[in-house]
Amino acid sequence: MSKGRSLNTEDRERLEAAIGYSFVQKERLDRALTHASARNARGSNYERLEFLGDRVLGLCVAELLFQTFKDADEGELSVRLNQLVSADSCALVADTLSLHLFIRTGADVKKLTGKSMLNVRADVVESLIAAIYLDGGLEAARGFIQRHWAARASRVDGARRDAKTELQEWAHARFGATPNYRIDDRSGPDHDPRFTVTVEIPGIAPETGIDRSKRAAEQVAATKILEREGVWKKATTA
Repeated sequence: MSKGRSLNTEDRERLEAAIGYSFVQKERLDRALTHASARNARGSNYERLEFLGDRVLGLCVAELLFQTFKDADEGELSVRLNQLVSADSCALVADTLSLHLFIRTGADVKKLTGKSMLNVRADVVESLIAAIYLDGGLEAARGFIQRHWAARASRVDGARRDAKTELQEWAHARFGATPNYRIDDRSGPDHDPRFTVTVEIPGIAPETGIDRSKRAAEQVAATKILEREGVWKKATTA
């Protein structure tokens, strides 16, 4: 992350190549990458863009699912949609594009860790979608979303419920116990942390998950038990 400086020509061209879209109004891209903590960011940060981008993302992903799963009912489509537009999914797209290298921040961003930093990466993806939409229209935004969400949308395990909720219900029914999550380690810089979490249920072996936020690592650990115990089929990879 950069502390307050705008994108230079080289960085902008590199990022536009990764995004797959060249902005007509270059300032839109700068604004989409500007956190509210950045110097002189008042009124020109990504917060309003994030609001719009969230809606554009929801529309395009809903359309993608509607066309991909022609026999799915409303309930299945809703579960898939919620997963695909979640902060975790958006943050993964941000990581694919290495957006953390280009986000403009202020000193206050040093206080953001874990879930807060994951949300920043997710918010920037939504603001980027809005910037593309405003600059090039719905077709441009749809193209970006299809490139980065189509494979994820077609995953067999995309209709799964929340792993922690599923594991809790299964553990209660099978053992009369509640899963216990323990943070074993936190490593890495604030903008790219790694959490190691172990989940334990009396009567079976524990599992460990590693991811960029505590909640995401808990989900990984819960998923491992659900797959190991045959509650869920093993996930496919996008």
